[in-house]
Amino acid sequence: MIITFRHLIDEVWLPACLSLGLVICVVGVQLVGGESLRVTLTAMLIHLGIVVAMYVFIGNSGIFSFGQIGFMCIGAYATAWATSEPNWKQIMLQGLPNFLKERTYPFPLPIVMASSLSAAVAFLFGYVVLRLSGIGASIATFAFLVVVNSVYSNWTSVTGATSSILGIPTLGGPWGALAFACLAIVVASVFQRSHFGLMLRASRDDEIAAKASAVDVVKVRLIAFVISAFLIGAGGSLYAQFLGFLTPDMFYMGLTFTTLAMLVVGGIGSLTGAVIGSVAVTLIIESLRTLEDGIVIASEKFALPQGSAEIGLGIAMALILIFRPQGLMRGFELSPPLRRLEQIRLRFGVAAQQPRDLFSRGD
Repeated sequence: MIITFRHLIDEVWLPACLSLGLVICVVGVQLVGGESLRVTLTAMLIHLGIVVAMYVFIGNSGIFSFGQIGFMCIGAYATAWATSEPNWKQIMLQGLPNFLKERTYPFPLPIVMASSLSAAVAFLFGYVVLRLSGIGASIATFAFLVVVNSVYSNWTSVTGATSSILGIPTLGGPWGALAFACLAIVVASVFQRSHFGLMLRASRDDEIAAKASAVDVVKVRLIAFVISAFLIGAGGSLYAQFLGFLTPDMFYMGLTFTTLAMLVVGGIGSLTGAVIGSVAVTLIIESLRTLEDGIVIASEKFALPQGSAEIGLGIAMALILIFRPQGLMRGFELSPPLRRLEQIRLRFGVAAQQPRDLFSRGD
């Protein structure tokens, strides 16, 4: 019974602590923050959910994927197709099938459609590509991002090409974004402690040994890839309903760099790192953007040049890679206090026992 209770605590502790921290942030901003801070918090929570979803595949497999934001683009446009006004779609998006062109679908159906479409594309793409490893797989995922951007930037009758899709109903707010972020954290935590998650991490640490132990590496990678794409598709849907408009370039290099920086800064090897990195990078970007707008000191206005936010983020990422290559969390997760006390007691117990052993051997 005691073992069962401790196992339950281990299962629940990490997602509960991370989610509770986010809930406290949202409650605090709702009580004392203004509208601009609520918008910033909503965007941060959506990005955080996306980064956690990226961690499901990248962190557990060790394959650095540049294509995950492509699934966000697929999910966002699926939501636009499902929620925009039929009259506008019949004029601007004439290539859509009738069940999308002539109807609108209420919440939460667009999110389900967006997630399912992203997961289906991820299954087809991953089934072929995830037989690759290392830099080959990374380049293939980058090629996927380029293909998605090219298709959505040129398929005029279905996506509107480079023109903006306007009039998407806006539903996004801090609480909806919080629910998505917490869902992503729970799914990521359950997956990494599951049978498939453990096998995938084993293949990350030593692929040959994992194959020798009868681990189907392609299968477990594909499972993580599809779960990641499903969550990212849901994040794309929320992002579309948060902004109310879309263009393909919103889901290309800039967002890819930002989300990967969040994952790298926090630490690619832990779920806690993905969450901490998202918060840290958001604080860096927002601070630098505030300085770009200028601050007044002694009746003089000082402002950084435009683009300083991107430069500062690049410098922060470089410093992390130089001085803390494993990220801020160094691959560690939040653990229950009793478990940490046991680890400390074991460490000091071993350290205290070593002199006695040496003394007894010398004696």
